[in-house]
Amino acid sequence: MVGFGTTCLLLATLAAVWAAVSSFLGGAVRSTGFAISGRRAVYAAGLLFTIAIGTLEYLILTNDFSVEYVFQNSHITQPLFFKIGALWGGQAGSLLFWAWILSIYAVVLVFWNRHRHKELMPFVTGVLMTTLVFFGIVLSIVTPPFRPGIAHADGMGMNPLLQNYWMVIHPPCLYLGYVGFAVPFAFGVAAMITRRTGEVWIRTTRRWTIFAWFFLGIGILLGAYWAYIELGWGGYWAWDPVETASFMPWLVGTAFLHSVLVQEQKRMLKVWNLVLVILTYSLAIFGTFLTRSGILQSVHAFAGTGLGPYFAVYLGIALFGSLGLLIWRLPDLRSEHRLDSLLSRESAFLLNNLLLVGITGAVFFLTVFPIPSELWTGKGITMGPPIYNRVTLPWFLALIFLTGIGPLVAWRKASPGSLRRMFLAPTVATAAVTLALFAAGAREFYALAFYASAVFVFGSIVSEFARGAAARMRTKGEGPAAAFGRLVWRSKRRYGGYVVHLGVVFAVIGIAGSSAYKKDATFEDIRPGAVMTLDGYTLKYERIETVEGTAYARVTQYLRLSRAGRDLGPMVVEKRIYKDVKNPTTEVAIFPFLRPASLAEVRRIGEDVYLTPISMDPESGIASFTVHVLPFVNWLWLGGLVVILGTGIAILPDRSEKRLMAASRAVEERAVA
Repeated sequence: MVGFGTTCLLLATLAAVWAAVSSFLGGAVRSTGFAISGRRAVYAAGLLFTIAIGTLEYLILTNDFSVEYVFQNSHITQPLFFKIGALWGGQAGSLLFWAWILSIYAVVLVFWNRHRHKELMPFVTGVLMTTLVFFGIVLSIVTPPFRPGIAHADGMGMNPLLQNYWMVIHPPCLYLGYVGFAVPFAFGVAAMITRRTGEVWIRTTRRWTIFAWFFLGIGILLGAYWAYIELGWGGYWAWDPVETASFMPWLVGTAFLHSVLVQEQKRMLKVWNLVLVILTYSLAIFGTFLTRSGILQSVHAFAGTGLGPYFAVYLGIALFGSLGLLIWRLPDLRSEHRLDSLLSRESAFLLNNLLLVGITGAVFFLTVFPIPSELWTGKGITMGPPIYNRVTLPWFLALIFLTGIGPLVAWRKASPGSLRRMFLAPTVATAAVTLALFAAGAREFYALAFYASAVFVFGSIVSEFARGAAARMRTKGEGPAAAFGRLVWRSKRRYGGYVVHLGVVFAVIGIAGSSAYKKDATFEDIRPGAVMTLDGYTLKYERIETVEGTAYARVTQYLRLSRAGRDLGPMVVEKRIYKDVKNPTTEVAIFPFLRPASLAEVRRIGEDVYLTPISMDPESGIASFTVHVLPFVNWLWLGGLVVILGTGIAILPDRSEKRLMAASRAVEERAVA
């Protein structure tokens, strides 16, 4: 099977090479034969990569520990779910998974557009296959997944920290996002090559971009949730280099999704949109490079295996090559209109873009700064959360506030009167809530400011839905429910975007509350029967027990949580001692407070009581614990669910799309002619 897998991988790479060459030739000489040959080679590459990845998974499931990758990432007692996750749990397997997803993206894209965009598709295919060739070469030469090793009776297994349900789901979501941005990048490059730089490529890639942005965002959120429930520190975001590596393309991708609206509506920002799509793809490759180069240390990163130079060279070619093409095509990218007023939706979206890109630039600088710093001084420097927060929080605050302004301002130019009508109610609501929070004791500046911005955005979104539904009720005679449903259904992209913004509001509430008002306490040398109290909660330590398992021994402690004399339920924590791993892992207990018993407890809805075991003595039962109370933290996860809902609405087909695409194509044909 090892030889079979290696052969499939080699043939898949060769098929990708021919697909790239044939597609570029077909586009250059306008040969239908070469284009069809390239398309068939894409199908072949997709099939061969599927067979290769299926072979590696088969070797993992059958415990073939003579394969080095299987030995390092699996063992006999590893549960089936984690054996499946072992496929992308290591360096070579994750790169093969990356390449396989790209091949499937390419197959779907080429098949779906086999009768569309005949001028663009050969070059789109060529760009995607060039990327696939790079990954095929890396997998064949630098880090082969089918490398044979010494036969072993059992394997080392996955890192125990990674043996978590959410960590198994988190990487595929990230890869769907990272890889998905290759599609709009390929279309952007093809548009520049063919000089078809109008709105056709933008409209064609809208769903692909949303799909990639959505899965990258969900991957980031799942990674935060994994850190929250697995690492035991009571947090979910530490500005770790690998966290920032995934966050940066998501930020620029967000800017791109907003900016394309201006090009579609006003045929402006053509150069800017191409810059954004190039940066998004380049940052996705940079994130993959950073995770695997070993140049920065992270709990999420793979050990360095010599991949860094290969990724650096490819990244340089992709970034500077596409920017060079952009400079060459600048005469074809002139905007057909200009900003009419600073008080317009175009200006608001542009400012939104500048903030997102500015935040990305700051995060990029702080992420990579330790590298030149260590080269210059010889001393390693770690950029921790305080410096990230100090630099980025003001810009995030401005960005959230702008989220409530941009969608409500009119295109071209807004009058002072219309601005007053639009923003009077949200402004009054914001002032009232801010004063109420201040009177209730909220004094943290950034928390209060973010709460105020969240209320302003929430009020803006609600007023926009209300105005639209009221207009339908007046003009169509519909009831409130029918008017609301048809309003959303007939403008899915617009109102789906508003729902996404609503999810961001909930996430902001969760992040601000859990960061500013978090309470912590450490209790040492606690005996069974003792009681710990924090912020009105009481934890009674009941007992400890030790159980020997096949893969690990676990020391379990049982506690009981109550508040104001009301029993809230058990909290169970563990230390797991794995047989082949030096350090034990910690299993925390989390109690979400969702059912208040009185009006005074309503403000606690959505907070967590978070219990971490520090040390324990199975003989005496003496233990130490850290207890965290995190207000509003569950609003963050709720925000993620609302974003999922909004994205689902926005990505649904719209009746006007075909008409708008036909109009854009007609304009583009006249421009090229």
